[in-house]
Amino acid sequence: MTGAGALLEVDGLTAGYGAAPVLHDVRLSVPSGAIIAVLGANGAGKTTLLRTLSGLLRAARGSVVFDGEDLRGVKVEHLVRRGIAHVPEGRGVVTELTVDENLRLGGLWRRDRLDAARALDEVYDLFPALAQRRASAGHQLSGGERQMLALGRALIGRPRLLLLDEPSLGLAPRITAQIMALLRDLRERTGLTVLLVEQNVRSALSIADEGVVLSLGRVVTRNNAAELRDDADLRHAYLGF
Repeated sequence: MTGAGALLEVDGLTAGYGAAPVLHDVRLSVPSGAIIAVLGANGAGKTTLLRTLSGLLRAARGSVVFDGEDLRGVKVEHLVRRGIAHVPEGRGVVTELTVDENLRLGGLWRRDRLDAARALDEVYDLFPALAQRRASAGHQLSGGERQMLALGRALIGRPRLLLLDEPSLGLAPRITAQIMALLRDLRERTGLTVLLVEQNVRSALSIADEGVVLSLGRVVTRNNAAELRDDADLRHAYLGF
């Protein structure tokens, strides 16, 4: 699928591990400033999609174009500099480092030191719980605090596209609601574009503009969030509720 004003265009993407493809001819368009939820059962290929888009996994075929630039062969660190941030499932926090040290890792590559410091202050404003625990080690944090830390570290780089994998995993409903509300607020205030992989379908569709449903590595449908919520047959077939 393609569309005017798209920040990210994926065309014919096939990728996997070794000789076994997980994604098959995936086509996807992500408009600038949109929140797109990627939905599907376990094993549908959602995490593989994000890993391929962020450069952690090499595509076998197809193209990934970000803001008009073909990303094939571009190294992970260069993707970050171009404005793509990936928050993987499991948070990815360095547990031996403090909150402050983890956050500063997100800005090590930045040349504008003044703005990097400003971005750090903004993250502490977004997450007061992290500001209170800035000297605490990662292993001392709760699951919700670790998720905030991983998200905050990604935001230090001022990304244009955030690839977010299962942010609600293992979190209490109250914390999940806070994370989702924050994503919606960031989009409204900064124009951040989000590709959100999430097993909590209701939560994801509550903030998404559109949803893309994967099954066995293929896109089976794409529609606006409200229509996906109301499509009982599709929900029962692919989304488990």
